[in-house]
Amino acid sequence: MIRDITLGQYYQADSVIHRLDPRTKITGTFFFIVTLFLAKNVWGYVIAAAFLVMSIKLCKVPFKYMVRGMKAIVILMLMTVVFNLFMTKGEVIFSFWKLSISKEGLENAVKMAIRLTFLILGSSIMTLTTTPNSLTDGLEKLLGPLKKVKVPVHEIAMMMSIALRFIPILIEETDKIMKAQMARGADFDSGNLVKRAKALVPLLVPLIISAFRRAGDLAMAMEARCYRGDSGRTRMKPLKYEKRDYIAYIVIILTLVLCIVFGRNAWWMA
Repeated sequence: MIRDITLGQYYQADSVIHRLDPRTKITGTFFFIVTLFLAKNVWGYVIAAAFLVMSIKLCKVPFKYMVRGMKAIVILMLMTVVFNLFMTKGEVIFSFWKLSISKEGLENAVKMAIRLTFLILGSSIMTLTTTPNSLTDGLEKLLGPLKKVKVPVHEIAMMMSIALRFIPILIEETDKIMKAQMARGADFDSGNLVKRAKALVPLLVPLIISAFRRAGDLAMAMEARCYRGDSGRTRMKPLKYEKRDYIAYIVIILTLVLCIVFGRNAWWMA
């Protein structure tokens, strides 16, 4: 399960999506998420699915590798679906004991499951095709205007970059500690929920200590290199829009417009 987490990992490949400016990918991901929540009927989800399939084909990242990251949120997705299924009031289609499933609840549960699946896959495309440094530079560039109102944009982008870099490292560290504990007789899979939670204590303590140690080493390394924040910093590879980025923006805006027109219960489809 630990190895299945793909958040923050970069998959190297030579594709159109990989060569896009990070600002284009961040903006595209944001508008794709907006599109998911604008969709109110089947046509909205069809448009979002078409855009997602096109992006997956163009990024050249194996679909199995992307789906592998979905395993980590299966429990969260099931909880969301169950809450929408049983907590939404409306026309009852099935009832058992004190629980009832309504037509509206079933519809909301299906929509939420589709939204979460598309959202995770869409976000994965951005992180898998963009290096942490590029992602940080793109985010800092997009949030640049906020510097005028004294928002610490560079510091926010730097924290995001460090967090993304630490995720794969901590996943690998967790896997090593878990295997070492299992070799000493630890059991993380059997027993009830309480026993499993207690079994995680020998895993969490060394992991937290390791995370603090790595954070301290990183702080000392940055201080030794005279890091002073955004003041006077230059970049080896300045961000620059290319023709493919403008084409991508057109496709993104067109997808959003189509979702607004066809995906929000238009009167001619009622």
